[in-house]
Amino acid sequence: MTQANPLPSDARRPDRGRARYEVPEEMRSDVRLLGDLLGQVLSEYPSPGLLSDVEHLREMVIAAVEDPAGDDLSAAEELVESFGRERAEEVARAFTCYFLLSNLAEERHRVRALRAREGTVPVAEQKPSDSIAAALHHLAEEVGEEEARRRLDGLEFHPVLTAHPTEARRRAISEAVRRIGTLLVERDDPRVGPGAQEENRRRLLVEVDTLWRTAQLRSGNPSPIDEVRTAMTVFDASLFDVVPRVYRRMEDRLAGEQSGLRKPQVPAMVRLGSWIGADRDGNPNVTAKVTREAAGVANQHVLAALEKAARTVAGSLTLTDRFTPPSEGLQALWLRQRRLSEELTEEISGGCPGESHRRVMAMVAERLAATQRRDADLAYGDAAELAADLAVVQESLVAADAPRAAYGALQRLVWQVQTYGFHLAELEVRQHSKVHAQTLAWTADPDSVPEPAVDPQEVLEVFRTMATLQSR
Repeated sequence: MTQANPLPSDARRPDRGRARYEVPEEMRSDVRLLGDLLGQVLSEYPSPGLLSDVEHLREMVIAAVEDPAGDDLSAAEELVESFGRERAEEVARAFTCYFLLSNLAEERHRVRALRAREGTVPVAEQKPSDSIAAALHHLAEEVGEEEARRRLDGLEFHPVLTAHPTEARRRAISEAVRRIGTLLVERDDPRVGPGAQEENRRRLLVEVDTLWRTAQLRSGNPSPIDEVRTAMTVFDASLFDVVPRVYRRMEDRLAGEQSGLRKPQVPAMVRLGSWIGADRDGNPNVTAKVTREAAGVANQHVLAALEKAARTVAGSLTLTDRFTPPSEGLQALWLRQRRLSEELTEEISGGCPGESHRRVMAMVAERLAATQRRDADLAYGDAAELAADLAVVQESLVAADAPRAAYGALQRLVWQVQTYGFHLAELEVRQHSKVHAQTLAWTADPDSVPEPAVDPQEVLEVFRTMATLQSR
């Protein structure tokens, strides 16, 4: 779409409406860029006149907003009525893409503005809602540092992922928008030169073209497992990395220059919950089998994320034993790992000779991979066993006077394990109490009580599934 501000000009609005419609220049620039790219895609699409029809309709709607008493709205309606079915679908799809891209530009600018505010306004002058550091600062002023830290120790944040069966947008669309957002972030980097900017624009054009050519809606209603997998994209793309960043920001505020040099004071306070694949109140599609599968999908994603993070940590711990000697505890851990697999530990040792911390972490990553495969010989029994191994590595690094290595990337992994475990989210199994009452009544007297609407065996299977998942 060629750039034309979809908002009325200041000259045609009352003063009281100006603040509502003012668009920051950086955001306007992003909208212009994305709109131009979409316009190029539409002009290249083999549907003659498509871009012209889209632009014509957009201009009419803008004019109707600026002058509600005019004839532009009627003209726009007449234009839409003149479209055949195929052209109407194309125009609707073009506007859907445009609004997705405009919303993305707005979200991107909100992040940009918040970061700029934190960088220019002293913490003491920020409102508690502006940043984590400001909230902690104001809390300490109100109740004192010691009490603020005591309250922090007891803090628990329990966000819950909920299912939306009416959500028709496909995961492919969400992922395309996310990739475009990542490319937009790259353009803000002042180190990106003209050549890289042009390459970025080419890649953006590819992604916008993909967005345009991808079907916007599902061909059928999403199943509960479809909803679970959609939620997992949020975990993979943001939650797994963002939550420990929040912990780090809080630790930076509390510890100041000592952050990263001492054991963190900030606990892993987030406990993620989920109704998806577990909330069966009125939804007959959520069965015990679905709940088991939902837990399995979450388990696969968190184990894969932990394995990847462990390999990253292992790759960073290139600390020679000469300068960072391993503790007795670390050496004992390595011996236990060798007993699990002589062949694998021999291979790891050959790749990092004289780097005890690195080889232990490499074996931790291999055990996480084995846990995904359900390899009983190598798999971790539970997240607590993994956390214990990470604690040994941290303690060894601290004993070797390498606290930055202990409380840097390794601490991020520790927080991730403490936050997500091997289950990722607590499944909140919900059912209407009437279903349980009917099942109990029928179980007590099946001869005289009508069989409940929900199969009693399915109701009982849900409790068996909960017990199985908890024990596993």
